[in-house]
Amino acid sequence: MLLVAPLSLSPSLSLAQLPALGDSGEMALGAERKLGERIAREIYRDPDYIDDPLLAEYVQSIWQPLLAAARARGELTPELDERFAWEVMLGRDRTVNAFALPGGYLGVNLGLISLVSSRDELASVLAHELSHVTQRHISRLMTQQNRMTPVMIGAMVLGALAASKSPDAAGALITGGQAMAAQSQLNFSRDMEREADRIGYGVMTQAGFAPQGFVTMFDKLQQASRLNDNGSFPYLRTHPLTTERIADMQARQQLDAKSGVAEKPDMEQSMMAARARVLTNPGVDALRSWVAQAQGLAASATPLQQAVVLYTAALANSSLRDYAQARSLAARLVAPASADPRAARLASLLRAEIEWAAGDAARAASLVDGAAPARPELMLSSQARIGSGHAEEASQRLQAWVATHPRDASAWQLLSSAYAAEGKTLRAIRAEAEAHAARLDYAAAVDRFKAAQELVRRGGAGADHIEASIIDSRARQLESLLREQALER
Repeated sequence: MLLVAPLSLSPSLSLAQLPALGDSGEMALGAERKLGERIAREIYRDPDYIDDPLLAEYVQSIWQPLLAAARARGELTPELDERFAWEVMLGRDRTVNAFALPGGYLGVNLGLISLVSSRDELASVLAHELSHVTQRHISRLMTQQNRMTPVMIGAMVLGALAASKSPDAAGALITGGQAMAAQSQLNFSRDMEREADRIGYGVMTQAGFAPQGFVTMFDKLQQASRLNDNGSFPYLRTHPLTTERIADMQARQQLDAKSGVAEKPDMEQSMMAARARVLTNPGVDALRSWVAQAQGLAASATPLQQAVVLYTAALANSSLRDYAQARSLAARLVAPASADPRAARLASLLRAEIEWAAGDAARAASLVDGAAPARPELMLSSQARIGSGHAEEASQRLQAWVATHPRDASAWQLLSSAYAAEGKTLRAIRAEAEAHAARLDYAAAVDRFKAAQELVRRGGAGADHIEASIIDSRARQLESLLREQALER
């Protein structure tokens, strides 16, 4: 997933008190949400989309405090809070980028996570993107381009996503000089960028992040700009840095008496950056080089350095399917990681991940705290329990989880596997349908619900009348949403 042209992560600040540009947005909230869903649906289908529970949890640990701060400041109104998705998607792309979409969908490339040196830096990016959405900048731009239909806008946004991967793919979605000219109009104005920076700055500081994260993030991007951007920083092409904005950012940070010093890299954050690097699917040579670093690890290395090198190398060996070496490195990781409880948890989960990848589901299950409330433990322990013949335990926990997290597509898919292992075919089909619905693929969801209804008609559902009733109700709801999608085309 790549940065969409309409939105940016350019963190700069203006000392001027700018007008609230978002106030004049004329596009209805519902229409903006539907447009965002249309684009998000394609992103879910992109092979680069990834739902890694640990990285998703890490990003959410930053995202949720920002949302809370935006609510407290009045930037995120109750109506906007209720109507928009406020969902962050991860992309396996190595490029340094982030994006926001209509309707409150935001995304982060793993390349960005692997670059940041602190949670403050990532918070600066997310706060800036969040402010674009809360200020209705997307709606304002679309209102200005009143001759552009939502279909054209959606096609151009998807084209911008494809452009960094394949010019040919982009050409298939963006054709003709008129569309290209319209795409150029989707870039945020300087005033909008400054407003997003100013408000984003206030949001991130209220959320407890050090504002110097904005400055250090700028430093990284400015350095890349000076190197003429080799394609690894798509942000620099869509949102070039200016000396004015950099100076504004530095001035605001210096004037803020509460600014302090940006958070130093901690072990958990550094290990998450390492995880992001490995999960971007680098080549075999890169994986082997990380393994070699562990082999040459100096005894004088700090615990943080040891933890990062060993975590990276263990994951790399697992990707190379050298599970014996991965186990050995993960065992060595336990000692340096023990200095930080959060890092120790990551080390324990890594050992379970390696066992699961190696095919030892029972061993993986024994290494995960199945009662832990966090999503990474839930997902990994459920996989391991299903694989080791204890699907009922997994389905009970997953059912409780999706009851409170109905948009968790991966959890629904795993619940489907658990039900199938238990021989509960009707429930398995329904859970699969819910997974499709959570990814906004209403056509596939309706297809699965109809398959479940057909199973009931043939008498293959046993006496599960409650489940059959739920399926009928959900099928009607999804068919209605599918008709709405058809009318939007």
